[in-house]
Amino acid sequence: MKMLLQSNFCQQNFSNYLRRLASVTLSLSKGNRVKKEEVMLELLSDKPETRYGMPAADQILFNRHYSVGYSYYFRQAKWALEIVDPDKTDVERADNFRSDYRVPQMFRADLADYQNSGYDRGHLVASANQREVEIQNSETFLLSNMSPQHPDLNRRIWKNLEEAVRELNAKKNIYETYVLCGPVFDFNKIVVTIGSEDSNGVTLPVPHAYFKSILTENDRGALHMWSFLIPNKASNKPLMDFRVPTTQIERYSGLLLWERLVGSKIEKEKNKIRKMW
Repeated sequence: MKMLLQSNFCQQNFSNYLRRLASVTLSLSKGNRVKKEEVMLELLSDKPETRYGMPAADQILFNRHYSVGYSYYFRQAKWALEIVDPDKTDVERADNFRSDYRVPQMFRADLADYQNSGYDRGHLVASANQREVEIQNSETFLLSNMSPQHPDLNRRIWKNLEEAVRELNAKKNIYETYVLCGPVFDFNKIVVTIGSEDSNGVTLPVPHAYFKSILTENDRGALHMWSFLIPNKASNKPLMDFRVPTTQIERYSGLLLWERLVGSKIEKEKNKIRKMW
């Protein structure tokens, strides 16, 4: 019953978002002057994962169960934002990797870009986090949710972190778990690219590292943060060694994380390195 209710809520929530989008579009078509901030607040009000903020991006891709901020410059997501879905179902992994045709062709990654590149199509929003209904899992296989990851990172370290986040979310005192993640580039280092051998005219720069910032809300209303910065290479270090302050992620990525949360307590939380759960 809980699963059915949540599924109905998600479908109703996305329908409300589409209605609001149509309303704003109609208002603009009639020549009404609407501020950019008002438009964004209108559209975000029915996307629960954006409750505590959403960084800037060239193009925001609103999916049914998560959102992506896409970078035209990097031809991949700058960030992906989700609420971890706690329900376990018999929905199988879709494995239907495909291009996201909402992204303009000149900036859009294709399957050919990853072929024989030596890098994995690494999920930002994990497939196993979104398994309530088939379309929910399928959407995680859009290439706008992928980034070129070293195989050892994708299949071991990043996977271990995804599993650890689900364990955190499963704790009885955790009401909701928000996850914001994305690539990090270090322009003091050489940037390797993939996809130059195919004919689509798009190359993908390979990130030097990835970040994942986790925000939980518990049964006492407290908000806690954990952030990780992991190099895009093989490593034998334990997950705890990759913990960093959230403010460090902001400096390295150029993004404002959880920007709707303000005040001295939030700043203290952002500068803290919490122990593993």
